[in-house]
Amino acid sequence: MAGPTLRDVAKLANVSIRTVSNVVNGYAPVSAELRARVQVALDQLDYRPNLIARNLKQGRTGMIAFVVPELDVPYFAELAREVIKAARAHGYVVMIDQTDGDGDRERELLGRDSRATMFDGLLLSPLSVSAEELRARGNRVPIVLLGEHIFNGSFPHVAIDNVAAARDATAHLLELGRRRVAAIGDQPYATGETAQLRTAGYRQAHARAGLGVDDALIVPTAHFHRRLGAEAMERLLALPEPPDAVFCYNDLLALGAIRALTRAGRRVPDDVAVVGVDDIEEGQYSTPSLTTVAPDKAELARRAVDTLLESIRGEIGTPPEIVVPHRLIVRESTAGEVTPR
Repeated sequence: MAGPTLRDVAKLANVSIRTVSNVVNGYAPVSAELRARVQVALDQLDYRPNLIARNLKQGRTGMIAFVVPELDVPYFAELAREVIKAARAHGYVVMIDQTDGDGDRERELLGRDSRATMFDGLLLSPLSVSAEELRARGNRVPIVLLGEHIFNGSFPHVAIDNVAAARDATAHLLELGRRRVAAIGDQPYATGETAQLRTAGYRQAHARAGLGVDDALIVPTAHFHRRLGAEAMERLLALPEPPDAVFCYNDLLALGAIRALTRAGRRVPDDVAVVGVDDIEEGQYSTPSLTTVAPDKAELARRAVDTLLESIRGEIGTPPEIVVPHRLIVRESTAGEVTPR
């Protein structure tokens, strides 16, 4: 038996078929009163749109791509879950791929002719491709950029405020009375914008506290991986004056740092307090549990998907710069043992 049609919904809601179509597809503004009436009819009839037919009619695939540097980095895996959830709410399927930060792979993805792609739009967290290469790409597949590879407003961009996030993390350590706060994760080269913004926030927190920065305490890393966090922490512990706290540019670096501190017989947070960024699930269950700056990953995914779908529908004018909120979550790596209540 065939399911309910747009005509059935329109008849029950006492509106035109076009109005029902606008509500279902989000094509045009519909008053709140009409939208509510149509939604009641949709629910009563348990209407389910034929997404395949709709997409074919519109010349679309019904799929978007989510491309990140490394899928085995927990932050990207957790963000992918939220992107899939946000896209599903709009009837879209998500294709997931990784580039390993390889410039050739990023350029290959961006260079595909729109007729050869299997997706209607692309959510991309790039590391290597330049702004000029993006602007010069031969296809017109809508794109939304994630992360902090900066493109001067040429494309829709969704991210947290990395300067503020780093400033909040560092200020937390300074407010605890720590005075030799190290930073692990700087990347002073062309594709290291996220790290550079976090270094700026680290410096701002010191300046606001009226304190100088010992540059020997800023340790660069090529990637944000556990092993590199451990190696950086070992370098810091070898200094004539080791740090009493460390701000790590992501949680994986922080977990590596905690491992190195434990091996060296240093207590966390008694001897060295540690803060990360990303709020990955692993940090909740580490020993000690990890204080971290938590981006609102669900909101980031929703805003990115919504913006991409608006671009697919041709509704984007000036590319938006969207900043999603973050918050500091204090756990045992800075607060000491937390007694359950």
